[in-house]
Amino acid sequence: MDLIHVRLVSPPDLTPRTVELLSDDRCVFNLVRSGEARNPAGDAFQCDVLAGEASTVLRGLRALEIDSRGSIVIEPVDTAFSDKAAEAEQRRLGPLAHTPVWEEVEARIRAEGTYVPSFYLYLVIAGVIGAVGILSNSQILIVAAMVVGPEYGAITSVALGIDRGNGARVRQGLFALSAGFALAVLVTFLISWAVRGMGITPKLFELGIRPVTALIDTPGFFSAVVAVLAGIVGIVSLTQARTSALLGVFISVTTIPAAADIGVALAYSSWREARGSFFQLLLNIVLLIVVGVVTLKLQRAVWRRIGLRSRAPGI
Repeated sequence: MDLIHVRLVSPPDLTPRTVELLSDDRCVFNLVRSGEARNPAGDAFQCDVLAGEASTVLRGLRALEIDSRGSIVIEPVDTAFSDKAAEAEQRRLGPLAHTPVWEEVEARIRAEGTYVPSFYLYLVIAGVIGAVGILSNSQILIVAAMVVGPEYGAITSVALGIDRGNGARVRQGLFALSAGFALAVLVTFLISWAVRGMGITPKLFELGIRPVTALIDTPGFFSAVVAVLAGIVGIVSLTQARTSALLGVFISVTTIPAAADIGVALAYSSWREARGSFFQLLLNIVLLIVVGVVTLKLQRAVWRRIGLRSRAPGI
């Protein structure tokens, strides 16, 4: 049984309509008026809502302007015991029981699209770790760089901006990606150049034995396949609230290593490798954004179709 907990503050003049909306919905449970609220001022309510119906309930609350004149807070419910709620989920929602809470999904993406200084710091650190992994032919360090990389938040924010027609969000995300990767490449280049100047380049790298870079600086069909799959997995995981560090690794496999390799290749005057890694990075960012937009739209369409079929007479 999937539930979300909703806390809200309703302006006094909207309280009767808020109570009516929540009490009339059979997928809303444990409705409690918890008292008088301050900042914003109004009446405080709490309730639990079946996740499959949550988007409908939240749209109703927002139509009443509860979000602008009061406030709405959503919290996940890890465990709940309620035969009544379980029965309602099975009888009323059926296949819709696991419908994503789209307001929550978009709020999560918007939160990831906040470009504080640590975003750029993490990107630079990921690039440097990746550069060390490339120089030392260490797959473990390449994976470590992937874990640190924060760029997927910006990529999904751009995808959401395109999906919602929000030009400002698209511009902010693209600027953050461009500036962040440029800074990562610059710092990676400077460190790699210093390593070369001090004569401490690992022997195998000097001899041209570079199995790690061979996978990074050669964009092609398989690179595109990985990027498309990564984009699909990323968006589906976000909508189903199943993000994890391993997901970050899967996404970064197409971005952070390429950015790191650009800096290393430039420092060692390997122009072909630098060019290949640049196209690898560009290809994968573009594909991740495009696939993100398409996957968002397709998921909404699929769940809408499931909803229409579930509500059809005789089904």
